[in-house]
Amino acid sequence: MSQHDERIAKMVFRTVYPHYVTKVVSKGRTKDELHEVIRWLTGFSESELEHYVQSDATFEQFFDAATLNPNANLITGTICGYRIEEIENPLTKKTRYLDKLVDELAKGRKMEKILRTP
Repeated sequence: MSQHDERIAKMVFRTVYPHYVTKVVSKGRTKDELHEVIRWLTGFSESELEHYVQSDATFEQFFDAATLNPNANLITGTICGYRIEEIENPLTKKTRYLDKLVDELAKGRKMEKILRTP
């Protein structure tokens, strides 16, 4: 595992989450919409998501507990300088999926497009 992948694995979800909220709310979206996007990707219920927002779980633990949406592989493009389709580390790829969804939400993309509904 590269240092970059290891750093992502050890990041605590609770410390990154407020940045997601700030990013989407500052662009006119809501925390509820953010939660809808995270729940779509992870399969978590609202109470499970709240648990991770409050706990010291790392991204590795967060995604180990998640049931990734079967349409997550439809999330493509570039985020943080990385082409999602080319990321080999599964955890890093899942984390970038989440980053990309948050980014799309903040950019005002329609929810049905973000949630990759056919």
